[in-house]
Amino acid sequence: MPDQPGRRRVAIPVLEDSPLFELAVPCEVFGRDRLDLTPQWYDLTLCHTTNATQSSLNGLWLTAPQGPHAMRDADLIVVPACLTPAYEPPAALLDALREAHDRGTRIAALCSGAFVLAAAGLLDGREATTHWMHAEELRRRYPRVRVRERALYIDEGSILTSAGTAAGIDLCLHIVRRDFGSAVAAEVGRRMVIAPHRQGDQAQYAPLPASGPIRADELAPVLDWAVQRLHQPLTIGRLAERAAMSTRTFGRRFARQVGMTPLKWLTQQRLAAARELLETTNLPIDAIAKRTGFNTGDVLRQHFHRHIGTTPTAYRRSFSAPHPPEAARPDDVQRVSRGRR
Repeated sequence: MPDQPGRRRVAIPVLEDSPLFELAVPCEVFGRDRLDLTPQWYDLTLCHTTNATQSSLNGLWLTAPQGPHAMRDADLIVVPACLTPAYEPPAALLDALREAHDRGTRIAALCSGAFVLAAAGLLDGREATTHWMHAEELRRRYPRVRVRERALYIDEGSILTSAGTAAGIDLCLHIVRRDFGSAVAAEVGRRMVIAPHRQGDQAQYAPLPASGPIRADELAPVLDWAVQRLHQPLTIGRLAERAAMSTRTFGRRFARQVGMTPLKWLTQQRLAAARELLETTNLPIDAIAKRTGFNTGDVLRQHFHRHIGTTPTAYRRSFSAPHPPEAARPDDVQRVSRGRR
């Protein structure tokens, strides 16, 4: 895509024998032209790290005409997965990443790409994640990295890391959400026909002890049911009844599958719905609080301050797009939360 003024420049270093999926994900999210969503989208450049033509894991040959020097002008660098944690990044790539970080460039790594950032020293003293299969190896080889193997992705501001495969999509859409707001990110996700936004601290689906892993879809019906009713009182007892389980069994299985308590999950879903209403409507704060289950504006403000570090009004001022006044509609909550898990 030709460089256009005002757009955010994204550079992706093509690693030797890189798995295709983790390379394709940022190309799909950032490389497609989405002028109908915003004129300030992204310009994407593929950068070779050894030769202009490099092989991929599946035997395809990829051409990347730009070298590591192309990362100098990038606003965002996305490092895809490497073939194995034993991959040795070229010195030129590590130098380019360090220089970019010194300039304040955001750098994201997908899956085992975290090992490339760790080799460059960019994860020292930071929290980071990677595929659960490689977490212990990352911890052993780079003891200064605070590895959180359960997280889907971690945003440390200028440095972002994700777990494996589908979590790379979550991280890329998280970046879109940071840059353009939840409505744009949700629309990109819909066009990719994937599940809506997942919070970064949801758990990876790693194998569980001898009792066996819980199926990823076991609680899906009750989660879908709950997000349609965020404006209603939702207790763990009510959720457990809907799932046809005892409260104790439901709480235990929920924590194992989702990686957090039902209460924390509900709070996250309500905050996500409130953020989207703040971005996309002119509804008063009290109305948004009622429609997302916080009931009062004061309670919504308390949760915003605790979890997001700002007020609903300040958040709306920073992230809302211009839109005409919108009358309150009884289906607002269902509209913004539909399918959100």
